[in-house]
Order: sequence, then C-alpha cells, then structure tokens
Amino acid sequence: MLTPSQVRLLAGSPAHRPRLSTDSLFLPPPGSFQYTGPLDEAVRFIQEHQLLDAELWARFVRQFRTEADKDLGWRCEYWGKLMRGGSLIYAYTQDARLYRQLEDTLRDMLTAQDPLGRFSCYPVEVEFQGWDLWGRKYILLGMEFFYDICQDQALKAQTLEAMLRHAGYILEHIGPGPGQKDIRQTSNFWEGMNSSSLLEPIILLYNMTGEQRLLDFAGYIVEQGGILSANLFRLALEDKLEPWQYPVTKAYEMMSCFEGLLEYARAAGKPEWAQAAVNFGRRVMDSDITIIGSAGCTHELFDHSRLGQADPAFTGIMQETCVTVTWMKLCCQLLLYTGEPVFADHIERSAYNALLGAVNRNQVPRDPLSPNGWLPFDSYSPLRAGCRGQAVGGRMVMADNTIYGCCAAIGAAGLGMAPAASALLRRDGLALCLYLPGVMSLPAPSGQKLQLTVDTGYPVEEQVILSLSLAEPEEFTLALRCPEWCAAPQAALNGSALSANPGWLELTRTWRDGDRIELVFPMEVRALGSWQLGPDGEALPPHVALCRGPLVLAREQSLGGAAAGSPVHFQNNEKGWVAAHRAKSDELPFPAMLGVWAETAEGPLLLADYASTGQDYDQAMEAWMPTSRQ
Repeated sequence: MLTPSQVRLLAGSPAHRPRLSTDSLFLPPPGSFQYTGPLDEAVRFIQEHQLLDAELWARFVRQFRTEADKDLGWRCEYWGKLMRGGSLIYAYTQDARLYRQLEDTLRDMLTAQDPLGRFSCYPVEVEFQGWDLWGRKYILLGMEFFYDICQDQALKAQTLEAMLRHAGYILEHIGPGPGQKDIRQTSNFWEGMNSSSLLEPIILLYNMTGEQRLLDFAGYIVEQGGILSANLFRLALEDKLEPWQYPVTKAYEMMSCFEGLLEYARAAGKPEWAQAAVNFGRRVMDSDITIIGSAGCTHELFDHSRLGQADPAFTGIMQETCVTVTWMKLCCQLLLYTGEPVFADHIERSAYNALLGAVNRNQVPRDPLSPNGWLPFDSYSPLRAGCRGQAVGGRMVMADNTIYGCCAAIGAAGLGMAPAASALLRRDGLALCLYLPGVMSLPAPSGQKLQLTVDTGYPVEEQVILSLSLAEPEEFTLALRCPEWCAAPQAALNGSALSANPGWLELTRTWRDGDRIELVFPMEVRALGSWQLGPDGEALPPHVALCRGPLVLAREQSLGGAAAGSPVHFQNNEKGWVAAHRAKSDELPFPAMLGVWAETAEGPLLLADYASTGQDYDQAMEAWMPTSRQ
C-alpha cells in the first residue's frame, strides 16, 4: 500500500507510465532540470536545427495523405519517431517554440486520419504487409508521448479518441479470431518481429484508458512470441541463450519488443515476463554491447559484438544509431524496474560515446536529396579504422524527392531520454544517475521542493559537487551512483569523508538547506585489450582501446601521428595505467570534450574523445587500434 506522500511522489509520472509499485525508481516531472554541458548543447542543437523545422514536419505528414508507402516502405515511421523525440526534448527544455511546433504538427496529423480510423501510408489493398504495423506503432508512440506534455485538454481528448480509433482498426484485423491475420505474418521482414513491437504502444494506451481489449490484445502478442520460428520471450525467460543465438537477431526491433514486454508485465501483473525482460537486458549487456555503448558489428544484428568488436574482417556498416537509442531506452526501463545502477552506467556510456558521436554538429552534407543538404544524425559509428557518414540507415525517397532515414528520426529520443534519466525518484528519496552540470528541482518524499545544484566538469573532470537547497529539514535517502569504471571513488559530506564503492552510495539522514556533497571519480587512462580467435580457431590481430572515465578515446588522422589502422604500442606508468596527460584545447585541430597525449613506443600520440572525432566525415578514425600481443 502506498502512503499519501508516495502517491504525491508518483503523481508527476507521465500518463503512459505505470503509477503502481512495480518499479524501484520513477521518472521526474517535466521541467525538473536545467543543465549545461555537452549533452545539453547537443539537445539544443537538435532542437534548433531539426525539431523546429516546420517544413520537415509537414513533409512527414504528407506521406500519410499520399499513401507514400505503396512500395511497402517505412516512410510511415518518421513522424512518430520524431514526435516521441521532440516530446522528450520539450519535457527537458520547456521551450515554448518547440511546444507550438509539436502541437501544430499533431493537429496536422490528426487531419490525415482516414475514414476507417487508420493513420497509415499503406493503401488498404496492401495494408498489413512490410512495415505497415511498424509505422502504425510509431504513430501511437508519437501521440502518446505528446499526450504527456499536451497543455490543451480538448486536444488531449481529440488525440486519445484518434489513437483509440487507430488501435481499434488494428484489433479488428489482427489476432487469433476468424478472418484475422496473425501479427507475425503482417511483415515479410524478421519473421514479423517488427510488427510484434506494436506491443509497447498498445500497453501504453491501456495504461491511459484501462480498456481491457487493449490488455487482451497485448497478451495475444506476448503469446505469439514475437517471431514465427520461436517464442523470443520464453527464450529470454529460460535464459539459456544469448540474443545473438536466437533464430532472428535484428537488434533494434528485438529490443523494442522487450520494452513492450516489460510494460506488459507491469500492467498485467505478470512478474515472470518482467524477469524475462531483465534476463534479456543482462544478456545483451554481457554479449553484445561494445565499448561505445551500441551493438552490431555486422550490419544491425546481435552478433556477439562484445567479442567481435575489434575483428577487422568485417568492414561494412556497424553500430547503428537506432540500436544505440533503443538500448538506452531499454536500459532506462530496466533501471526504473530494478533500480540497479549498472543500467545507468550503460546509459552514460551510450550517451557520451555512440550517441553524441552520431550528432552531425558540423552539418556535413550527406546526401544531395537530404533536406537542407544534411541529416542531423549519422547512422553508423566505426570502431576500427574508418570514416563516419558512410551510409544513411533507413534511407527512403519521399514524395517531394527528398530523403530521410531511420536514425535521423530516432536520435532526438536518445538525447531527450538522457536528462530524464539523470535523476530519478525513489519512494524514500532520490537517485542521482548522471552527473550533468546545472540545477535539479525535484520533489522530496514529503512533497516539498528540493533543489540540487551540480557543479562539475564531468565527464572530463573528476570532481562533482552537490549543493542542497530545501525550506525545511527532512529525512530521506539520497542515492548517488558511483560509476562501475571507477575502482576507488571518493566522497565527503559537509567535509567529512565517506566510504564509497562502485554502485549506489546511499545516504539516509535528515537533510538541511546548504548541505554539500563532494564526489571524486579518479580518471586514469585505462587500456582494454582484444585478444581473440577467429571462427576457424585462428588468432586474430590484437587490438587495444583506451578509455578515460566514461569516455572512449579515439585516434583520427588530423590529430597527427601514425594513420588509423597502423599498429601502436602504449606505455604504462608506474601505477600500471597508460602513461598519459591531458592535452590543451589549442593542441587539438577541432573542438572536443577531451584531448589526451598518450605515451607509445613510437612517441607521444594525440587522441580525442570518440564522440568528437571523425566529425567532418572524411577523416579516418578508430577506437580499437592494432597493437602487438603483450
């Protein structure tokens, strides 16, 4: 039974989030954070250059009016993906211009609903094929996330009615009944796994309405198991295989299905399915997530990437931005459910490396048909010697002869989710997950306002100073994440030293205005080695990667020294870490979060943080560098 104060604590949760005691942590209300730093800069860049582009939104809506996916394409996903991302970013920035744009495009989209209740780019005669249900999924997700921030009650009612008509048409035609179509047979891709990911928005709509037919339909999707040749959810519950060993291994779509499974477990009161989602997340973490926080080193598939990420045999696309963002979203779900800090560690890794690296901050032209000549997010991230910008993931030509891509549309959701997960509510207090410079305004368990000022240069600087401001003293728990990469974190409360280890540092006390916490996370440069065997048992060339704090370092041609792809042999200092020191900003030929001079047998080598390298798309860069076996 929740206490009245706990009910108030949960009252700020979005409409599509469960408000019961299934979870350990809870999302804060919109507008809780005012940050600065590299993540905030990326958010505001995307807001200005993508989300406030009225013509881009109009172009996406036009695909629905013209039934643009007659060729069984996926133009139908762009609007909903971007709407979800835009809504998450508005929840953070609270920018009135962005809200007006999102409301305008929603009103425009509502006029594109056909007389049958469908929002679809597929004509009726070819519906429920290809990516049709996938696109209808994203319509629901985009509207559901905007619903949470909508300020117009009449518009909310109109949106909810439109979503129910849209979902109702699907329920009439998909299911186990006479004349209905098996959801797994509504796509000829990935054994219907893309269609089965409809599970998530159906449950979110159930959370908003309580309509039993929606919960029943979600149960049907779970029973079908996601694909034709196996039940993915039962495979995860049995926990005997890694996801790369499943019959279908498409990473992005599979993680989307498991996001929906966890939502279903919450809503239906079926903890076994929550355990399946947790098992799946841990398996992905252990078998497929690479040093930059993405997955898939052979195209966009689970492929045991953690082992194969330094294998030079495959030279094609890898580390898809859609996979990065969906992994971050799944980690957020698992963090909320379990409260385990390892999922926050992974959000941090993905955000600062793979995701920030995908932001096309230099606005480099990528495709002559791109709107404005460029796309805001790159689709793939090289780990070994290669260039960014090699392909546009999910590229489709639209009716006006412009193109867009799946990764360009999804990236904003990752940038909006990171600040949302930076500090979460607990029943007995707060949990600080990411250390972003700025101010947090959050409710304490009693309901009074708690302000936390975060003074830090993290993830580059080692020190984080937290200052509390609250009107009345109050006892609660403040849980502080000490990152898993930091073996010896240091902490002090009002000048008195505390014992700290990787994981949660939980401080339960009566907090007072002016209390001050100091955290120090020593950031030595550490080397990660890759020594492995190929498929025939032959020894593969060894590689080494360097990390400092949560940041992966990378070599790039313009930094000087040996070219990417040439062997390098790093030297250790007397403590066993890589001998290295910080570079000055004027020693770097491009803006970067971090520059490092590392000592090698060949002389000093200048490296920069992975996200800042390769940003002009024609300079080869690499995180995994060839070396010799040591």
